[in-house]
Amino acid sequence: MTTAASDAAGALQAHRPMLLGLAYRLLGSRHDAEDVLQEAYLRWHGVDRSAVEEPRRYLSRVVTRLSLDRLRARQAARETYVGTWLPEPVPTAPSPFGPLDRAELRDSLSAALLHVLERLTPPERAVYVLHTAFDVPYAEIAEILDRTPEDCRQLHHRATTRIHQEQRRFTASRAERERLLDAFLAAARDGDLARLTGLVAADATAWNDGGGRVRAARNPVTGADRIARFYAGIYGPGRPMTVQPIELNGEPAVLITRADGSRYTLTIAAADGRITEIYVVGNPTKLPPAD
Repeated sequence: MTTAASDAAGALQAHRPMLLGLAYRLLGSRHDAEDVLQEAYLRWHGVDRSAVEEPRRYLSRVVTRLSLDRLRARQAARETYVGTWLPEPVPTAPSPFGPLDRAELRDSLSAALLHVLERLTPPERAVYVLHTAFDVPYAEIAEILDRTPEDCRQLHHRATTRIHQEQRRFTASRAERERLLDAFLAAARDGDLARLTGLVAADATAWNDGGGRVRAARNPVTGADRIARFYAGIYGPGRPMTVQPIELNGEPAVLITRADGSRYTLTIAAADGRITEIYVVGNPTKLPPAD
């Protein structure tokens, strides 16, 4: 590696966790985020770095723009995806995205919030992530997006309004979610419909992403009774599996391995003492490598 290439790689590596976390929050896919960082490196290697006063700011702009281009292109491809598309779960103990010591950084990684972000426009998502998770000023976001600061404020307001409408469904603490997750799995494995129904909110929704590669419900499962019957049926007595606790996206989760070798991650959202959302990812292209 030449000295110039080594210097370029070193500068990018110094900011890699933040940049990877930015791209991932914008895309919901670590695979895509890694691709964006590789392309950002090529652009960084080719620029006159002596003219760049703040490498972190410059690289954040490049990564954001590349992510938005990919996000827009992916929206068209999403129409052919089999079943529900969910964000790619990422192990975060340790975190590849750097410290998650602020609530904004941790919360913006959660499966529940990433799922809501999918319903925003790309500019809304970019402004929300940059300002809320990374505390980037509107004036700087305006330069990244080629908009005015006032436009960015309005985009953030629209995004925040929509997110707050959904956040009432995932207000439970980490400890409460962990308790509910353990209780839900125990009741499902026992096939106890009454216990399951009591743990799930009446208007709950279960989302399952198999990507057409493994067996998974292609449509959301809604309502406490249907959810209880569905998971008692697939996790109940006579369904051998191993369940491994794991931290994904900064929150408690489990990795389930079934007798046929198929693997699934399961995380939940909760509020008012009951599960409101269930997220199951079985698409093998999205799962952490097997041990």
